[in-house]
Amino acid sequence: MAREFTLKDIEIFNKLAPELQGNIISPQGHQYLFILRPVSHRLAQSEEDFKERLLRLTDDELEYLVDLALKAQEDIRGLDEDMYTFFEVIDERVPHRLADLKDFLGIMG
Repeated sequence: MAREFTLKDIEIFNKLAPELQGNIISPQGHQYLFILRPVSHRLAQSEEDFKERLLRLTDDELEYLVDLALKAQEDIRGLDEDMYTFFEVIDERVPHRLADLKDFLGIMG
């Protein structure tokens, strides 16, 4: 069963994707499964755009996304190249969380 977005998930999604005006339903008609992947794959025009969107979030919101990833409720690997952009933002804003995230994902360095 797919994870239902919480109010916090929706608030974060809306910060990252204000152009969707609160719509968390994909063009295929189902609720998005993750917060970051649709922003990365459908909305962000570039890695720089994705980073600018991530920088809209508070440190607490970024940590929340890391926590979701560590519970396998947020797909970081599915971000493809934007995964490294996410790592960069985490390293800049909440660096104490990066090692746990990389360890969980099996990424060295």
